[in-house]
Amino acid sequence: MARIKLPHLSDMLPEQKRAYDEAVAGRRGHAPAPMTAWLKNPEFARRAQKLGEFIRFEMTLPARLRELAILVVARYWFAHHEWRVHKKIALEAGIDADTVQCLAARRRPGFTENADRVVYEIAISLLECRTVPESLYQEGIRELGEKGVVELVGVLGYYTLVSMTLVTFEVGLPEDFQSEFADNASSAK
Repeated sequence: MARIKLPHLSDMLPEQKRAYDEAVAGRRGHAPAPMTAWLKNPEFARRAQKLGEFIRFEMTLPARLRELAILVVARYWFAHHEWRVHKKIALEAGIDADTVQCLAARRRPGFTENADRVVYEIAISLLECRTVPESLYQEGIRELGEKGVVELVGVLGYYTLVSMTLVTFEVGLPEDFQSEFADNASSAK
């Protein structure tokens, strides 16, 4: 059960309604789940959802690599809603089902594309070790370019914000939710 509820449209303050309407009018066509919490600060909601829209639809990092990074972050944070949403998008973007299953089980996938491996390794390194070793950084630059590495870090940071929001406020999950994660965190439902 969500700890925080999206106010009914008729109960929203004018600035909440503006932020909500802006999200609905955007490329997603709806307000993303974290806005349920973010609307407590409408300006934050407006800016965060705009950043998310930019990351999802306007970055040059290929969708397959972006979605791989998002799944790694969602899995790391036990962000089940984000995992469910982006698993579908990742499969559509070309991530194979075996890779998705490995990520769900916290196993290293057997990558066939070097770019996928590099994105995975940078994501895991940042999340688990809070650093990117020089050799991995240089490999990232060779594989993705500087702009690609900057965008990858942006994806990881934004989806960490999203995941932390969803986990903290238990947003976006149906009452009959069943986890795909074998090591499901007790607080993640």
